Amino acid sequence: MNIKQAKEYIKDSVFLYLKKDKFGEYKIPVVRQRPIFLLGAPGIGKTAVMEQIAQEMGIALVSYSMTHHTRQSALGLPFIRHKEYGTEEFDISEYTMSEIIASVYETMEESGIREGILFLDEINCVSETLSPSMLQFLQYKVFGRHAVPEGWVIVTAGNPPEYNKSVREFDVATLDRLRVMEIEPDFTVWKEYAHEKGVHGAVINFLELKKEYFYAVETTVKGRSYVTARGWEDLSEILTLYEEENKKPDETLIGQYIRNDRITKEFGAYYDLFQKYKRDYKITDILEGKASDTAKERAKKAPFDERLSLLSMLIDQVVSGMREVAETSDYLSELMPLLKAVRQNADGGSEKMTAMLEKQAQGRETALKSMQKANTLSVADRKKFKQVTAFLESAAKGLYMGEKKSGEEAFSEIKEKFDAQVAHMKEETTKVQGKLHHLFMFVSEVFEEGNEMLILVTELTVNTYSTRFISRFGSEDYQKYNKELMLSERQNDMVKAIAALEL
Repeated sequence: MNIKQAKEYIKDSVFLYLKKDKFGEYKIPVVRQRPIFLLGAPGIGKTAVMEQIAQEMGIALVSYSMTHHTRQSALGLPFIRHKEYGTEEFDISEYTMSEIIASVYETMEESGIREGILFLDEINCVSETLSPSMLQFLQYKVFGRHAVPEGWVIVTAGNPPEYNKSVREFDVATLDRLRVMEIEPDFTVWKEYAHEKGVHGAVINFLELKKEYFYAVETTVKGRSYVTARGWEDLSEILTLYEEENKKPDETLIGQYIRNDRITKEFGAYYDLFQKYKRDYKITDILEGKASDTAKERAKKAPFDERLSLLSMLIDQVVSGMREVAETSDYLSELMPLLKAVRQNADGGSEKMTAMLEKQAQGRETALKSMQKANTLSVADRKKFKQVTAFLESAAKGLYMGEKKSGEEAFSEIKEKFDAQVAHMKEETTKVQGKLHHLFMFVSEVFEEGNEMLILVTELTVNTYSTRFISRFGSEDYQKYNKELMLSERQNDMVKAIAALEL
């Protein structure tokens, strides 16, 4: 299965494991809640998926790599306790609480969230001294004398032996206590994730042309070479930062993330070409409806891989704007009820409003720290939290530094700040709508009946941000071409069906 399918299975399992009867007891007893074991190549996205599941389900996540643990840290340290049994006295050895179990309790205490996932990575690479204790843990959820708290589902992960020399293959007795899910790399699934994460267009487009390079592990004369999904995503981030600083990435940099000489060279060459296309075609001009005749003629005559690169760059810029509009909209929507609550206390004047704004900001900070501890916040949610808090703090500071005002005057000042941001969002929305229209016009004029329009409509349909934007603000161009393409597909299906009936 691919990582997306595994994610759905895990979400369903966690939901069912945490389901309770009318007496508040878990319907599946803890001892029968088989831990899940994700078996897949390194860098495939196992840890990222666990973070997504915790965020989407609103539960906590505690994550550990078992290769970092010794028997003492996992089971606890021994200490001597004096006890009496009847008339006899003895010194016996007991164990302190496991570092792993202690982290679960700490997360519950600091976040206030009582249920979650304990994710143990590289579980089949534990040290030889710890290995015998794993069977007990997998069956009874116990490390040493201390059990994982009820309400915590155990998910484990590991690499197949061919990827890691430290792997110790589980015996049948151990495997019989696990739900094993074997995961294979899948570029199509990763591409959806990559678009939502804003992975660099050069990376996505290169892999679209060279899908076989998405994941590769080879043994060469120089040793083991490897390319993973994690490597491509990390490379994307450093490329973006290099571009922000006007630095030029070279093969040495790329090779630090893509550990395969051949693929490093090919991507390096493609990246240079990608940047050249961006300069030659003047992407900004095209999206402003100012495409030059030279650019149009070149695009018409360009080979398919160049057309695909051009289309990818255009879509990336438009979707990037859509993402910013969506994030601003989410932030303002969350801020609005907080400001309405402030307005209800207008009778206290600017001083009371200042105090309430500060209290709201402090509450947001506390909630943010709590949710970060539990790993229940996505990057987008964390950004939204910080934006809301920053507005509240700025508004409070503005009132505090100014003259004392009546409640209505004070709120009018706050509302003016809010309205300015709403107006800016509307301006950005209009700009993005214009770019989207010019994108459709360019593709329609230059590529006419080619596959490029189908690719454009498909990419806009599967991307989360473009789907949100179009459904909320509309796009006559999208509706028009989507309808035409669907009609064309139906006609093709009918032709095939009729052909199949011919004797």
